[in-house]
Amino acid sequence: MAKYSRSEVVMAMKATGVVPVFYHSDVEVCKNVVKACYDGGIRVFEFVNRGDFAHEIFGEVNKYALKELPGMILGVGSLVDAPTTAIYIQLGANFIVSPLLNEEMAKVCNRRGVAWSPGCGTISEINKAQELGAEVVKMFPASEIGGPSFVKAVKGPMPWTNIMPTGGVDTTEANLKGWFSAGVTCVGMGSNLFPKEIMDKKDYAGLTEKVKELMNTINKVKN
Repeated sequence: MAKYSRSEVVMAMKATGVVPVFYHSDVEVCKNVVKACYDGGIRVFEFVNRGDFAHEIFGEVNKYALKELPGMILGVGSLVDAPTTAIYIQLGANFIVSPLLNEEMAKVCNRRGVAWSPGCGTISEINKAQELGAEVVKMFPASEIGGPSFVKAVKGPMPWTNIMPTGGVDTTEANLKGWFSAGVTCVGMGSNLFPKEIMDKKDYAGLTEKVKELMNTINKVKN
């Protein structure tokens, strides 16, 4: 079962400001990437459900994090159905992220007290997600549905909404300032945080430094 409560997950997302989104078929690579992010100051991490046996990789990485990285909260993203959601919850996923809104997934997560962030592209979908218990909604694909201006539009009539844009977010100060000035709770970031030159060399020390720089930038633009 999940080690961290829904409120602990939301607070970690708010405090960290970024949720790394990552997948690799090699368990050791995943462990090293999670540790590099941890060493850089990140405390919440989204493992991507991609391909056969991905759940087995997550199970091993989550066991590692629980033992070696105190305070690191692992969740799973790219889930689109309730049965797969249940598998990851059984493996200790602390939060579930989806590119879409699926009510059956909400029921599974709510039943087990697990945080759920569905992908939403309209204000009506965001409203429905909140009715179903989502504390943080994923704005996806963020750049395609309006970018920061969409966030501002939502926060006007619904200022209590916690939004996590994914897609169209990068590590530059200008980009991050645009999102946080609009009112996002945190951002999801994948390939822009894990550049090919670092991953090909398995330069995990370099990744840690990149994460530290990112955290410094986020803390700057959040204030």
